[in-house]
Amino acid sequence: MISEIEKLLNDQIKYEAKASAQYLSMACWADTRGFNGIADFFYTQSEEERVHMTKLVKFINERSGTAVIPAIDKPRDDFKSLMELFEIFLESEEFVTQKINNIIFECLNHKDYNVHNFMQWYVAEQLEEEAVARTLLDKLKIIGDDKSGHYLFDRDINTFQVATEEPK
Repeated sequence: MISEIEKLLNDQIKYEAKASAQYLSMACWADTRGFNGIADFFYTQSEEERVHMTKLVKFINERSGTAVIPAIDKPRDDFKSLMELFEIFLESEEFVTQKINNIIFECLNHKDYNVHNFMQWYVAEQLEEEAVARTLLDKLKIIGDDKSGHYLFDRDINTFQVATEEPK
């Protein structure tokens, strides 16, 4: 494995771990405020990020590289509102997308087509994650500060469908 690409993949492990911890913290925040649906949503998001991290770890190790499990800082746990929670969610997903795009760019520069091919799953996954984050944030913007709207949003969050494919 090309050492520069291995370093980028190990950096990505750290970003996935940080996102997992951040989403777990967001789930706790929501859970302690009675937003059980939103808490479940973020518990699931946290687990997905952990799975993304593990997939990278296995890929690096299977290619005779050395995956590095990072130490991560305590995630933020002081949110002012549901709106802020979902703004942070979108920002986090956009950040991860930028990092994945950088890995793809470097793979092409180094002609590492195996890693490039592997990373295509992450590209598709990020497209979906950003679409979900934007859709949920848009719904919260429509709801505003309406408490009954927050109740319904919390109740229905895990039923929202987000189209991520181009119309045919």
